[in-house]
This record gives sequence, C-alpha cells and structure tokens, in this order.
Amino acid sequence: MRVPPPLWALAAALAQRALTPGAPTPTARRTGAAITIALASTALAGASANQFRRRGTTVEPFHPDRASVLVTTGANSISRNPMYVGMAGLLAANAIRRGSWAALLPLAGFVATIDRLQITTEESALKARFGADYEIYRATVPRWLDHRSVIPSRRPSV
Repeated sequence: MRVPPPLWALAAALAQRALTPGAPTPTARRTGAAITIALASTALAGASANQFRRRGTTVEPFHPDRASVLVTTGANSISRNPMYVGMAGLLAANAIRRGSWAALLPLAGFVATIDRLQITTEESALKARFGADYEIYRATVPRWLDHRSVIPSRRPSV
C-alpha cells in the first residue's frame, strides 16, 4: 500500500509531538519564526498546486504518468518539488515552535522517505513522459532547494 505524502507529513508531525512531550512554552521569537516559515511554506505549496490545476495537469502523487503538462514556472522554477518542500517547511516550523532538536528527527525522516519512495518514482515517470524537456528541467532546477533556488543569476532558464 502506498501512503500519500500528506499522510507521511502528518505522521511526522505526530512523531514530533510524541518526541517532545515536555516541550517548553513557545517564546514570541520562536512563534514568530514558526509562523513566518509556515506561511511561506503554505504559500509555496499552494502556489504550485494552483499552477498545476490552472494548467490542467494532475497533482495526484501516485499517477505522475498522467501528467499532461510539465510545469516549470512559478514555484516549480525554484524547486522541482515545491509541494513537498512546503510540507517539509511546515514540519520545520513545528520543530522551531516546539523548541526541541528532537523534533527535527521526524522532519529528516519525512524528507528521506519522500525523496526515496515518492520523488524517484515521479522523476522516472516524468522522464518517460517528457523526455529531453524533463532532463533540461532536472538539470537546471533542484529537487528540493539549493543555491539555484535563491540566486536567479545562477539558475539557467528552462
């Protein structure tokens, strides 16, 4: 049985809570940082999902072969997986709010799980579907985030 990525994120959030039962009361600084990261993460994931819907292609993670369009603009120009980056960002925000290094462990587990179990499958399907266009996109836009995400002059256009 395949598990939808949002359920992996929910499981990671529950693990964060379980690992930090006596987390200190969040400070205003931690709360502010967590809210900022959560809002940015939600905006990134939401912008990508909306762009997929506007372009008329699927966001269904178990059927990437049904993609009708290769979305490479907007949020998808800074990461090939902005929806997953958004989920990871929400987990990072929760870890910051909880004020515990232990809360980062489920975040790392989420990223590793999605990277190995979900993204590799999606990439194979997109390569088969879009060929050279996907290879150019893959070569120029990072899987998650890196310097190409924040320094546009170093990010070749697709």
